[in-house]
Amino acid sequence: MTSTSQFPGNRFTSLLASRPWLLADGATGSNLFDVGLMSGDAPELWNTEHPDRIAALHKSFVDAGADIILTNSFGGTTYRLKLHNAQNRVDELNQAAARLAREVADASGRTIAVAGSMGPTGEIMEPIGTLTFEKARDAFAEQARSLQAGGVDVLWIETMSSREEVEAAVAGAATVGLPIVCTLSFDTNGRTMMGISPSDFAGIEQTLSPRLVACGTNCGVGASEVVACIHNLAEAMGPEVVLVAKGNCGIPQYVDGAICYNGTPEIMANYARMALDAGARIIGGCCGTSAKHLRAMRDALEAHTKGPSPSLENILEVLGEVSTGARAQWGGEQSRLGGAAPGANLKRGRGRRAGGTDSAAE
Repeated sequence: MTSTSQFPGNRFTSLLASRPWLLADGATGSNLFDVGLMSGDAPELWNTEHPDRIAALHKSFVDAGADIILTNSFGGTTYRLKLHNAQNRVDELNQAAARLAREVADASGRTIAVAGSMGPTGEIMEPIGTLTFEKARDAFAEQARSLQAGGVDVLWIETMSSREEVEAAVAGAATVGLPIVCTLSFDTNGRTMMGISPSDFAGIEQTLSPRLVACGTNCGVGASEVVACIHNLAEAMGPEVVLVAKGNCGIPQYVDGAICYNGTPEIMANYARMALDAGARIIGGCCGTSAKHLRAMRDALEAHTKGPSPSLENILEVLGEVSTGARAQWGGEQSRLGGAAPGANLKRGRGRRAGGTDSAAE
């Protein structure tokens, strides 16, 4: 894990060095749906088409207490933008995303870190697929340069599922010299879609060059699974690692043809406290998390004194079911508590997490 002291004067690492915890923002796509984004649209195009709406979303999170806001650039690689015939606009759209977030952060009157969101390419990498490491690395490097030019403080690689893409994304991000965060989505019975477990991720992180400043999990199938994952990551990585928890606002459900989330402000407040106790130092919300939920999380964290990591039984009681895979990774408590796995995951991630849905699904 990279030390924050390697980035003197950086807003993100300075905040990490001075605070016991930081609050990251909430969802992008699911909140943009409420102001006109349609399923299948590319949110990144709104950085130039509707910058006022993107800025308003950022401001809502800042007003709710966020210390970190993520740029509207999850699908900002040439591969994702190609789906919308915008593959030649990588620099324009990512710089616009960074500038919008930077302007809101700088106008807030307090120190807010801007994180450049970098999601998966949507392609399958070798050896299973056809995308080479070199091409993936170059695509991430192109996006990283644009985000840096727009003023981000940290590059935030998120919703990853394969080792190969994590390595390519980190290699691409490393070309600009900013601190790097990476989160995986452990949404398939306690593992990523490509089979990585929290303990696997711990081993992968140790091989990355450069090492990450922070790592963890985002999205998934609900707050309970994210807290269990943070516990498992903390066990595998040790107390010195800065962990990130950015869980969905409850469980995704289809209601009248649309994806909705059953998380309440109370649930998200409980999740925030338990994530902190489990070992996370950066806590935020993913799909379905509004400014109202984020405010409840901020208030809960401000009033909370960090305690021991919650037991699996406590997570089940307060937040709900945990997959059998995550239970097995926990250890002996699985056999004592028993129980079935939760329902199948309905979608994937902060952005392009359901095939072809784009980050409008968040």
